[in-house]
Amino acid sequence: MKIFLKIFLSLVLISAILLFIDLYLPSMLAKNLPKADKVIVNKSERKIYLMNKISVIKSYDIGLGKNPIGHKQKEGDSKTPEGNYILDYRNPESSYHLSLHISYPDKNDIQRADSNNYSPGGDIMIHGKPNYLGWLPFVYDKKDWTDGCIAVGNVDIEEIWNAVDDSTKIEILP
Repeated sequence: MKIFLKIFLSLVLISAILLFIDLYLPSMLAKNLPKADKVIVNKSERKIYLMNKISVIKSYDIGLGKNPIGHKQKEGDSKTPEGNYILDYRNPESSYHLSLHISYPDKNDIQRADSNNYSPGGDIMIHGKPNYLGWLPFVYDKKDWTDGCIAVGNVDIEEIWNAVDDSTKIEILP
């Protein structure tokens, strides 16, 4: 019976440590950056840039949709959109470690989808890793794994979250 208690207590301790790493450590490690007036995503480079006028404040590695080449056309194509949009709201209660909503689809995206009789999709975000799995770097780092969103590390999304305001412009390049 003592061995089961030791195993149980060890699992509880490990779980508590992983939960701390996932939920609290990113905000403790994030740096305070100057405010960005624009965000640029370069899909082919797998980079996101926080900009202040023409200066890069900081850049981050990103993951994209599982089918990253080309502009998002319709719901379910796993593509990340391309074009000029706005970071229009934030979700602190996301299924991922924070998320910033991108204003896709715009009028042109909706017209294109309507003319082809399909939904343009939506709910495109910049976000961190899935909640409770942020401590698994080898699963999500340097991979395209989203359904069309732009994924960054949890410390990265904390910095981006604090550096951009709602209504910040975002340009997503091929």
